[in-house]
Amino acid sequence: MKVVGVVGDGADAVADRLADRFDERGTVGTVRRESHDSRGPGGSEVPSGSTAETAFELGPDGWCARGKNDSLADVPLNDVLDRLAPTHEYAVVSGFPSADLPCVVVGDSDHAGTPLVRVDSADALDVEEVVTQLGTIEPHETLESLVARVKRDPAAERSGAIATFTGRVRARDSDDDTPTEFLDFEMYEGVADEKMNAIRADLEARDGVFTVLMHHRTGRIDYGEDIVFVVVLAGHRAEAFRTVEDGIDRLKAEVPIFKKEVTLDEQFWVHER
Repeated sequence: MKVVGVVGDGADAVADRLADRFDERGTVGTVRRESHDSRGPGGSEVPSGSTAETAFELGPDGWCARGKNDSLADVPLNDVLDRLAPTHEYAVVSGFPSADLPCVVVGDSDHAGTPLVRVDSADALDVEEVVTQLGTIEPHETLESLVARVKRDPAAERSGAIATFTGRVRARDSDDDTPTEFLDFEMYEGVADEKMNAIRADLEARDGVFTVLMHHRTGRIDYGEDIVFVVVLAGHRAEAFRTVEDGIDRLKAEVPIFKKEVTLDEQFWVHER
């Protein structure tokens, strides 16, 4: 799922324009903070969300929603995106300037994310420029979104097995280790994608293997969070398990992804050790 944030004056109007455009390309969810003149949950009207399939809105009393995922408590933004990812191709987020998201910046608004496009006003936005820039951004993937994708594969009717692997950040290998706070991953752009696609092609050429999906997150990943996923759609469990194991082994050995480890005492690039 491709995610874009919008920050600044007129963010909701910009978000609606983007949602309308993305709706022409796939299923869209919108996430926004409640505006000062709108009402929250508990007898309130739910967010319109433009043409979005699903719309979430965060007000002072929690989340209200319309669409496929309409049951939410007071959960972090990232959890909302995780719930959208299996069933949506796009998410448009407005009113969360502290979120670390690729974003459209209107005016001089403060923001924590990576600017995709900057405009002086909402009216000056070139929607097609955002579409183009968003194509270069890493998607928001979860294990559930990858499994949902292979289940939609035309070959799924011939499949009797889906095997998965999830790699996550562990605090320590032993009781004597200094706890790890987070890992920071950098990917050799272009080359990493080529290597991963080559590995996928090799694995999908095996008898009984229909689809292989792999996704490795980059940037800061805190202790306890997921790092990497491998999902295999296969005819039977034997080839599914074998292919998952080979997939993660080859990804770690062949794909140029560099890991910095930050513990309570120090930080270092793992490949230099």
